Amino acid sequence: MHIARPLSGPKSIGPLLDEQGATDGGRVALLSVDGRSMSRAELAQYTRHVALHLARLGIVRADRVAVVAPNSVDMAVALLGVMRSAACAPLNPLYTQAEIEYFFADLQVRALVVTVGSPPLAREVAMRQGIPVIEVGAATYAAADRAAESDLPPAAEDDIALVLHTSGTTSRPKQVPLSHANLAASMANIAASLQLTPEDRALNVMPLFHIHGLLAGLLAPLASGASVVCPPSLQLPAFFDWLERFGVTWYSAVPTMHQAIVAVAPANGAPANGAPRLRFVRSSSAALAPSTLAQLEALFGCPVIEAYGMTEATHQMASNPLPPRARKPGSVGLPAGPEVAIIDADGNLLPAGTRGEIAIRGDNVMRAYHGNPDANRSAFTSGWFRTGDEGCFDADGYLSITGRLKEMINRGGEKITPREIDEALLAHPDVAQAVAFALPHPTLGEDVAAAVVPHEGRQVSAEALREFLFERLADFKVPSEVIVLSQIPKGPTGKVQRIGMAERLSAHRQHAFVEPRDAVEAILAQAWAEVLGIDAIGMDDNFFALGCDSLKAMRAVAGIEAMLPVELPATDIFRHPTVAGLAGRVRLMLGPDVIAELERLLDEVAPEVAAVQADRSLDEHAT
Repeated sequence: MHIARPLSGPKSIGPLLDEQGATDGGRVALLSVDGRSMSRAELAQYTRHVALHLARLGIVRADRVAVVAPNSVDMAVALLGVMRSAACAPLNPLYTQAEIEYFFADLQVRALVVTVGSPPLAREVAMRQGIPVIEVGAATYAAADRAAESDLPPAAEDDIALVLHTSGTTSRPKQVPLSHANLAASMANIAASLQLTPEDRALNVMPLFHIHGLLAGLLAPLASGASVVCPPSLQLPAFFDWLERFGVTWYSAVPTMHQAIVAVAPANGAPANGAPRLRFVRSSSAALAPSTLAQLEALFGCPVIEAYGMTEATHQMASNPLPPRARKPGSVGLPAGPEVAIIDADGNLLPAGTRGEIAIRGDNVMRAYHGNPDANRSAFTSGWFRTGDEGCFDADGYLSITGRLKEMINRGGEKITPREIDEALLAHPDVAQAVAFALPHPTLGEDVAAAVVPHEGRQVSAEALREFLFERLADFKVPSEVIVLSQIPKGPTGKVQRIGMAERLSAHRQHAFVEPRDAVEAILAQAWAEVLGIDAIGMDDNFFALGCDSLKAMRAVAGIEAMLPVELPATDIFRHPTVAGLAGRVRLMLGPDVIAELERLLDEVAPEVAAVQADRSLDEHAT
């Protein structure tokens, strides 16, 4: 068992911002990639104005206020302003109407806060439901500059500051209420682990509706007196320009982002001898491959710190230390926040070297799930919160995660409840049985798949089911593969077992290799083969099964648009994850005349290509 460090400083967001605004108000707090900046004094003033606006609407501390916006300085102000007066509930701006309606109802949202860049869907849902909408932006700041603001009593340590949803093995996401004291503890823990100072500048590429981006990317740097650059998302190769232009000293991201950065760096003038100098790079939310860690350290010439966190712990639980202390690639480091222990099924503490369930307790751990006594009974044992992850300590006290005890799917840091996908599939009139499960993925860690059995006498295609799901779930929850079966394999007790489902269905995921059948398929196959780093791709091969992720999808889109006169939304890759499927979409964009010209050009170059390949084959044979 390992014990956390003591904590000090303000225990709620308002006093923290006000104290910094009063003592060091001229220092920059937030920066936008468009050149806009906000001082600490301005941040304190603008967030206070948002909080007072909510208070005038009758919003009280216990009320839940949703924030739906893309990453930006304005979203950061919205989040902090809401936390000063109510329980802030940030939601993914990519949610569908059904998902927004569900979360509004589950949270009993009293108000919605948006920014100029927010999608209109959330506003529309709020207006239909009579929920007041507040927009944070230039007008807010101008009004705050003119206002003579009244006193706003600070939140108590035990007041809820943040409400996030986490997925588990239950049918619906669970509410995780995090108090101001939870946030203060986690901010202090992260700042101490990373030795953050006012001279640091963080680049936050993580979404601010996610605990990783909220705590490590925004709140911990601000609490330490540092500044934060707030881009809308990870954008390559602009990322390298941001590092240099803003004097960034560190960033934190999930492994898929790190892999994309490493992949494009040589092509964008950022080799090791020319990369911006960072103090460190941080990785969390999923396992980082040792090869990626080594590539990052070679690229940036700084240590890569792998950490372990979860929503219920207000993010950080363990972290590899900075030099000169030892870092152990493949481990998540030393406890760096709560007490961490390994326990058995009965809650007994286990010695170092013994595998068991990772359990935590401490000031940054939530008190309980909201309104979910069943989940609380299974999650807490003698004051310990059971993480659902299996792990062990080594002789030096470093923690390794050795497996997963829960069925939750971790798709590149996004936690997805399989049961939610099951229920969406079962809403289709032709589906009798459905089970979603995890697939191993080389960059995401895990991807999502589903197996379905149609009602007797009915037929349904995988493509039709995925289209059905896109209307009911956020894109990242839609399975990359849907397998239609006559029956789903069951365990010895007759129950469907998600764990191991990918292996049991491996034969059903195999299919014959199909060559390109026209010019469009040949061009798409070439683009995808280059992005995925493989020699050839079959027309029915699933891009995601071959290692595609969202960032590789964007690179593939750029390659396709360079070869064909089309504007291809990245969402088309997720909706049509095979060459055959995507080619059908592209043909509609091109039209018959363009396709005919492509076929003519392909016929002209085919003999030359064949001759080059023959010469290469002879040379290789001679060698």
